[in-house]
Amino acid sequence: MHYAPEPPYSHGTIPKVGVLLLNLGTPAAPTGAAVRPYLKQFLSDPRVIEIPRLVWWPILNLIILNTRPNKSAKKYAQIWTNEGSPLLVHTQRQSKMLQGYLGERTRTPLVVDFAMRYGSPSVESVIDKLKAQGCDRILAIPLYPQYAASSTASAIDAVFAALEKSRNMPALRSIKHYHDHSGYIAALAQNVNDYWMQNGRPDKLVMSFHGVPRFSLDKGDPYHCECQKTGRLLAEQLGLKPEQFLITFQSRFGRAEWLKPYTQATLEDLGKKGTQRVDVICPGFVADCLETLEEIAMEGRAAFISAGGKTFNYIPCLNEHPDWIRALADIALANLQGWLSDDPAQLKQTAELSRNRALGLGAKK
Repeated sequence: MHYAPEPPYSHGTIPKVGVLLLNLGTPAAPTGAAVRPYLKQFLSDPRVIEIPRLVWWPILNLIILNTRPNKSAKKYAQIWTNEGSPLLVHTQRQSKMLQGYLGERTRTPLVVDFAMRYGSPSVESVIDKLKAQGCDRILAIPLYPQYAASSTASAIDAVFAALEKSRNMPALRSIKHYHDHSGYIAALAQNVNDYWMQNGRPDKLVMSFHGVPRFSLDKGDPYHCECQKTGRLLAEQLGLKPEQFLITFQSRFGRAEWLKPYTQATLEDLGKKGTQRVDVICPGFVADCLETLEEIAMEGRAAFISAGGKTFNYIPCLNEHPDWIRALADIALANLQGWLSDDPAQLKQTAELSRNRALGLGAKK
């Protein structure tokens, strides 16, 4: 094992706490050339594709990576902004806002940053950056409210893989989920109510979560159950009756059965039944991205309208909603207990004592 070089260290430095937000990732540009390496990294993850490597490798490299990048690039081009990928832009803003919210609530030196499981900035590069800024403790927060092995666990895998190369490994904590956190649910409800105050209420609210293969539920993945709980709690917070909302699953890939009901088929069915207005929200995404802005807001709309529906509205993700950032700060602080101190003078005194002891033992200044 060859360890990565450690950043310069000075005795007596007050250690910092790092908060690392983890999101899925995005290609660097809406082009086939940029999408291809992103897709290869994503679809090579054994947490994402559980097909045996010998079977999956030729399918991925000889078929998918030669046909899908250009098709996906066209979809990305439809949602790309002047600032770049929406997912990257929103995650960066969330990171900056969380730094401010936490800075108001604790006097312990904190550094908040973000990384992408696939693409850039990589998990390894951001952990190196946090260490270089003096973080000896890191809290990893996957931005997936509902736990799934293919998302949350994969993000934490990347953190551990990066730390394998670290000689002076920082202390690490990670958050598994917050699908039923009261602040997160309240933020979702407020986001929906904000929209409804401006646009009125629909005949049906569809809560669309990202799908996973059906077999993952049979093998013990709690994702389906956590989505159901999020949906139920959100409906209760909004005061909805069972007939006023539906929980569905989107983004199916391949021929295997995935969690049902499928969002696309549900929207088509609602259109055929003559539903006047449908609103769709994606509670499993905390930042708008390809799956929300293109798959739901564009493809979902087309499916509903072409089937006979009248009005389709997509309610944006939480993004930079203040209630969401406050909830995220609450979640972080609850998991930082024992690492925080509200006495800067004590921190400085402890660091100075440590420095004097080290110098007394012959350490370099």
